[in-house]
Amino acid sequence: MPLWLDLLRTPMAAPETRSLRRMRLTWQGLCLSVAVFIGFFAQVHAALGRAAPCLAVALLVATGLYSLMYLRRKNAADNAFLERTGEPG
Repeated sequence: MPLWLDLLRTPMAAPETRSLRRMRLTWQGLCLSVAVFIGFFAQVHAALGRAAPCLAVALLVATGLYSLMYLRRKNAADNAFLERTGEPG
């Protein structure tokens, strides 16, 4: 079976609830914050001194933990949706 046809047969994800949308936007904000923090680390380090690496680690840990929580809830919502619609998951 060609790849494009196999991709067409892939089941859709669950509709996004308000809670999942809020979580997704928070997760995206955390990811963007990490990128900006790392991009401007020299300036942040000059302003905050020795606290800057601690803040970077805290931001990375928070992003990682929130990513796990979001992905777990998103997968659960997708699996429940697929079970309700009767599609193979």
